[in-house]
Amino acid sequence: MLSKSRAEAPGRLSARAEGFVYLAAFTACVPLANWMVGHVGTTCIPDGPCVLPVAPGIAAPSGVLIVGLALVLRDLVQRRLGAAWSIAAIVIGTLLSALLAPQNLIVASAVAFLLSELTDFAVYTPLLRRGLVLAVAISGLAGLLVDSVVFLQLAFGSLEYLPGQAIGKAWMIALALPMVAWLRRRDKQLGFKVA
Repeated sequence: MLSKSRAEAPGRLSARAEGFVYLAAFTACVPLANWMVGHVGTTCIPDGPCVLPVAPGIAAPSGVLIVGLALVLRDLVQRRLGAAWSIAAIVIGTLLSALLAPQNLIVASAVAFLLSELTDFAVYTPLLRRGLVLAVAISGLAGLLVDSVVFLQLAFGSLEYLPGQAIGKAWMIALALPMVAWLRRRDKQLGFKVA
């Protein structure tokens, strides 16, 4: 989280306003991931998910991409708004996950979301002292593994699809890291104390 406030240049979002943008984007990830699973992919399995390739010979439900992005956005919510807002975002996301998941996946979806985001929080918070990019990367990897294992075990009783789930989420985290590094540099240029 930024340690001091500063007058913003005209047309620039304040750090707090930027945090609420991240919060809105994080919250939007839940319905977007649920929608993508049923509508976006190179192949849509009848009565099943739409999948897309995440590595040679490995496919995953398209929603996993958005889950990876959600892990990064939760970190940015915490950075801008603080831990309390981050926990509130996790609770809201968990409720949305339970409300929007298909009937047969409600428990798996909600529990996986809750545990993965809490894992992300628990890893990100102490690692932030070592640097923002490192904290986002490591906490995202921890969160994606918890999300994938918990969801697959609860939903299907099998880890058969673990590689695709993990790779798809990892791609989104990796793609977000240059933006996270840019945010850190920008904050430093604005005179904020940064991790």
